Amino acid sequence: MAVAFFIYLNFMVPHPQTPIVTFDSIAAFLNGAGVVQSFLVFLGMAAILFFAFRHLRLLFWNLREYAAFRRTPAYERMLNNNSAVATMALPLTLGMTVNVLFATGAVFVPGLWNIVEYLFPFSLTALLLVGILALRIFMNYFGRMLMAGNFDYDKNNSFSQLQAAMAFSMVAVGLAAPAAMSGNKITITVSILASMLFLGAAVLIGLPKMILGLRGMLLNGLNLEAGASLWIPIPILTLAGIALLRISHGLHHGFGLHTTEPGMMFLLTGSILMLQLNFAVGGFIVLHKVGYFRTYLMGEGRSPASYALICPGVALFVFGMFFLHVGLVQNGVVDKFSFGYYAVLAPLVAIQIVTIASIFQLDSKLIRPEVAAAPAVDPVAAR
Repeated sequence: MAVAFFIYLNFMVPHPQTPIVTFDSIAAFLNGAGVVQSFLVFLGMAAILFFAFRHLRLLFWNLREYAAFRRTPAYERMLNNNSAVATMALPLTLGMTVNVLFATGAVFVPGLWNIVEYLFPFSLTALLLVGILALRIFMNYFGRMLMAGNFDYDKNNSFSQLQAAMAFSMVAVGLAAPAAMSGNKITITVSILASMLFLGAAVLIGLPKMILGLRGMLLNGLNLEAGASLWIPIPILTLAGIALLRISHGLHHGFGLHTTEPGMMFLLTGSILMLQLNFAVGGFIVLHKVGYFRTYLMGEGRSPASYALICPGVALFVFGMFFLHVGLVQNGVVDKFSFGYYAVLAPLVAIQIVTIASIFQLDSKLIRPEVAAAPAVDPVAAR
């Protein structure tokens, strides 16, 4: 969500000298901005800080809890069944952390862009280490299943196994960032190749796992607790789409390959967004029919897996913004800040508001101690 608010500033605040919005471009814009514009910019910056701080606080808390969990027998049991895919949440979250820190630094650190070429090798190294961790975790549990043959197809009745593909996609999109922003050909080359390595891993892992998950659901019905996983393809498509956009920019200014023509950008962003909408609408219909929202969002059902509702909402908003600006505005379909522009923006803002409300709703149920019910008192004995 911190990155989602960064997207507002990136597309709405002019930054002609840099490929992304920075503290310096924001400061220059605020010098001539009106009261309303200034308020909205400060609101966006405050939201970035709020959600970035929240992310880091929960990250450290989860790392501490995970370290304790690894010392329990339950952890060993988990590694020997389908639930082992949940360990991919670690590289997935660390990959997002690098992206959050980069976006936050760009907005709040003055003059950061003056030394950005020196920072790219560090960000590439950090993400490569996260990618290696992801490969190691994946091969540990996947290799164990290959040797033991203990994958339970009957219990694979959701898209939860796609969490591995999402982790690799997260690494890939971060690795692709220098390709779109650097002026150094070596940096661009390393960025593109590393990103394609993990994009390839996401595709190779994601497609068969999606087919197997669909087979499990058709044979055994949807695992209700893991129902939100029906929307996991949405963030995977957002991450892959942004990675491809960044690689296209790197190929353009690094190798002279003209892959960023406005028409091609419309085709790429439009195709991915329409595919996401298919997953969004189909998933919503199924989740509504099985009562998932009534049970795990608004009701008494408590499951950490219900946080999987959040990422699709963020992802749909983020890629919708790319489609609006790169696909429509850049092609002259709508003019920036026109009525048509706000008509397209409105449903994206609505998705973001619903997603934020869902975050706080889930927080109120899950990120607090569960209060045990008071023991019943025998009224006769009490007298």
